[in-house]
Amino acid sequence: MDDEQKTVLIIDDDREIASTIQSVLTHSGYRVFLANNGIEGQRQIEAVKPDMVITDMMMPRMGGFPVLEFLKTMTNPPKVIMVTANEGSRHKAYAEMLGVADYLRKPFPMEVLLEAVRRALAPEEGAKAVKRAPRKKTT
Repeated sequence: MDDEQKTVLIIDDDREIASTIQSVLTHSGYRVFLANNGIEGQRQIEAVKPDMVITDMMMPRMGGFPVLEFLKTMTNPPKVIMVTANEGSRHKAYAEMLGVADYLRKPFPMEVLLEAVRRALAPEEGAKAVKRAPRKKTT
């Protein structure tokens, strides 16, 4: 972990899954918040301004896709991992179109989720280096 603790918001209506993910991420050094549906998730996104959102696809009241659509309206949205038991490839394609960093099908090993979180939150050193060092004109 770097010197600044990263914040993760988990949006999932399954309390057992949410608390397991929360425990694993907290133990790994992340600050974790929970929301049990997309409506509460949107409120927490605005209040907490997390670095990462892990959202379930299917939830009562508001599912994961409206959350992704909401994030697309933000100037600097957090990274997102969508988790789902759904097998449909169209859903995965839509989630990717809406900008998810990863799409995990349940059940998955917690180590797979941890690696997806680390990868999504890793600094983009290559892109920053290119922006800092513009090409010199050759004559």
